[in-house]
Amino acid sequence: MNFRIIAVALLSLALLLAAAGCTQPTTTTEVTPVPTTVEETAVETTVATPTATLESATPGPTQTLQSIWNVGVEVKSNGVSINPLVIMTFRGGKGQTTIKTIDLKVTRSDGVVEEGRMIPIPPSNVLAVGQTLELAGTTSNNDRAEVWAWTPQGDRVKIYDAYIPFRSYN
Repeated sequence: MNFRIIAVALLSLALLLAAAGCTQPTTTTEVTPVPTTVEETAVETTVATPTATLESATPGPTQTLQSIWNVGVEVKSNGVSINPLVIMTFRGGKGQTTIKTIDLKVTRSDGVVEEGRMIPIPPSNVLAVGQTLELAGTTSNNDRAEVWAWTPQGDRVKIYDAYIPFRSYN
């Protein structure tokens, strides 16, 4: 009788230890190839050497567009737990006719990176006020959204970088 109790207790303890070891969070790294040049009998060959770079999950500084190119965006979650989305809405501004492309990158709390691009809706050649871009999110409060605007000169300027709460009660 005592043997059965001890055996069940040891088996339960072993199962708990195995389950605890399988639930540790993992970190992901992004591998970026670095080109190197190798010379062989007057023929140049480029060989990619992978290096690990870890992207920060903390929102960083943003830049300011010139006043003549200034545009506004609103980024928020839809708050629906069945299909959580991060929604970016174009709000216009002085640069509405000059800024033609806006990029959105959502780094979800589960480590998945979603990227999208907002471009003018045909037949117009400008972004429309109220135009939206939706990317998958999570029900967590630490999905990170980064927004870049492309200037007419081809520069990519980060105009927004923040955590997006799943639900907010204002």
